[in-house]
Amino acid sequence: MVLVMLIVMFLIPVGASAASPRSEPMRALIVTGAEHPAHKWHENSQAMRSALAASGRFDARVSEDPEILSTSIAERYDVVVLNYCNWELPSPSKQALEGLQEFVKGGKGLVVIHFSSGAFPDWPEYVKLIGRVWDKVRTHDPYGPFRVNVVEKQHPIIRNLSDFDITDELYFCLAGETPIKVLLTARSKVTGKDELMGFVLQYGAGRVFHTPLGHDLKSLTSPGFVRLLRRACEWAATGDVKD
Repeated sequence: MVLVMLIVMFLIPVGASAASPRSEPMRALIVTGAEHPAHKWHENSQAMRSALAASGRFDARVSEDPEILSTSIAERYDVVVLNYCNWELPSPSKQALEGLQEFVKGGKGLVVIHFSSGAFPDWPEYVKLIGRVWDKVRTHDPYGPFRVNVVEKQHPIIRNLSDFDITDELYFCLAGETPIKVLLTARSKVTGKDELMGFVLQYGAGRVFHTPLGHDLKSLTSPGFVRLLRRACEWAATGDVKD
């Protein structure tokens, strides 16, 4: 397939530093693309790639072709970071969707960022895979500053992580009945309620972390989000966070 042949075009490796405490870096694949005026997927994914690389713990790569998910990703990666939404485009192939599903079910990790909650609207399994999806009716508070609150201090992702401030879109549009463990919330000015800002679930033998945070470069490069991203990716890849 032509698409599969093209997936290597944007796979740019970023190696872990020599000071890494691990013998081998964790291998992260950031899947993105479908550029949209409201979500600058290209620059946002590069910011996340840089944040992971700077930790010295990750070999991070970016693909702007979701058909990479139909290839043998389980042999090459420990965690997929999904920063993608095909809101106005057809879904990737059945093979790509099933590839992502089998990657996680088989024991690998998945980290879902921001409007990736609105991806694959014609794939019923997606809400089971990521816990909550955009309900297409509700949206978010106006873009602006707010406090993200830690509510589950014993989870490895949150251990040693304090409440933090961020400028972002505070989503109150996530829906679903899949069992999840809530780690982070924020108080919406619109609903007056504490809304989900981060949660985890198990899918098969794999681990999933989902956050609606991460709208733009300002939010993605804020210290609180960078630390959260690194810890979430490490937990999803290994089941623990070593710090």
